[in-house]
Amino acid sequence: LAFSVAGGDTASAFAAGCPVIVKGHSAHPGTGELVARAIQRAVALCHLPEGVFSYLPASREAGTALVADHRVKAVGFTGSRPGGMALMRTAAARPEPIPVYAEMSSINPVLLFPAALAARAEALGAAFVGSLTMGAGQFCTNPGLVIAIDGPDLDTFLASASAAMGGSAAQDMLTPGIHSAYVEGVNALAGHGAVTTLARGVEPTGPHQAQGALFKTTATDFLADPALGAEVFGSSSLVITVTDMGEALKVIAALEGQLTATLILDAEDEPEVAKLLPVLERKVGRILVNGWPTGVEVCHAMVHGGPFPSTSDGRTTSVGASAIERFLRPVCYQNMPSALLPEGLRDGNPWNAPRRIDGVLKLG
Repeated sequence: LAFSVAGGDTASAFAAGCPVIVKGHSAHPGTGELVARAIQRAVALCHLPEGVFSYLPASREAGTALVADHRVKAVGFTGSRPGGMALMRTAAARPEPIPVYAEMSSINPVLLFPAALAARAEALGAAFVGSLTMGAGQFCTNPGLVIAIDGPDLDTFLASASAAMGGSAAQDMLTPGIHSAYVEGVNALAGHGAVTTLARGVEPTGPHQAQGALFKTTATDFLADPALGAEVFGSSSLVITVTDMGEALKVIAALEGQLTATLILDAEDEPEVAKLLPVLERKVGRILVNGWPTGVEVCHAMVHGGPFPSTSDGRTTSVGASAIERFLRPVCYQNMPSALLPEGLRDGNPWNAPRRIDGVLKLG
């Protein structure tokens, strides 16, 4: 059951040989139907059974009923944490519990290391805001948190970022509900006694447009209030000033599970980076250097997932070649005659499928 029309989970389930039911979203019924019809045409062109794909434009309650149905064996979901948790509870309460692969919330910290900040703070500030405001910030890998040592170099970064934010146009958000949640989150930060508003984007000209926002607080205040670590889905980010990288480590250790962590560094920063990596590896699914997290390449190496609550199962990815494993289950055939094995496991199989024989990978 994939809660997206033609996303990674749908494609992965097809690749694994699973039929898919998509529960359409009420915010975009027309687009959902257009994409669903395109998939149905592809199913027909590939001579697959007609029932391999179904699209059900229905209510949230209908989605819950699908998860509870005994014929459904796995769930893919992208959305809010309350929505994902509700599906997880439904799936766990079944007589036969099933896996739920839910992507729910992430603030994707960016760490600015001293040498890199000293070398190119101004350029980094502008590039950061470009990533933050792309698509009104409606990316699950949006950089919603920045951690850096307080000082003149960070001031240069913040001045550049604030200028870029001040010139950023307000952008339409996907739904009124997403916009309302964004406004609520931004207002909570703006009204927090320990948070300073650094910059706001251009005033909206439409009813559901996101006005970008950049805020700042200290590590002490961030650690004192877990609410400051909540996701604000949209073009809003919070900068945390630290006294040294040791304090940055405390901030990272206090974070929930995340999809990504971005490290902005130069060669001189590598010793400090090495101290943080063991903690970051337990906190995030993807660690990237000198880039921005709002680009997810579909490739063999990609991991688009992370520890809870960024996803419900940090052992999997929704993007890349390994995504197929969400919809596969291992079966061992011991001492089985070749003629009784699945075709892909037989000697001289027609698929030329890779197999391991006594640990050695072979083709054919």
